[in-house]
Amino acid sequence: MKTSAELTETFRRSGRKVTPQRQCIFRILEGNEAHPTAESVYEKARAEMETISLKTVYQILYELADMGEIQTLDLGTGSSRFDPNVSAHHHLVCTSCGQVRDLAEWVDLPVPPASLTQGFRVGRAEITLRGLCADCGPKA
Repeated sequence: MKTSAELTETFRRSGRKVTPQRQCIFRILEGNEAHPTAESVYEKARAEMETISLKTVYQILYELADMGEIQTLDLGTGSSRFDPNVSAHHHLVCTSCGQVRDLAEWVDLPVPPASLTQGFRVGRAEITLRGLCADCGPKA
């Protein structure tokens, strides 16, 4: 995960303008492990920058994804999620509250030989495990 300063420098090096709106989004994403939706990023951004629009937030998030700086995730929670952690990792999703967490310790996933014989060139594999988080599950 890049810091907001690193994202700012990446934008400058690529010839993109570093706007106050972009810097705001960079700060919100820095260290964010909650896999936020665009709407939750927007709410946090509005607290800092009242005039920012949801459209602007989406544009910045998708621009970051196109640059490979964040991942766009469709985890079946009803909204796309954005993950600043672009390293290979898997996810845990709570089926009750929709909370998403990284499962980084389980990285190696062998590609089944059958997938190669079906014409696929597998680039990466991701696993999403679904269940109940500690807050939603049974209490001990």
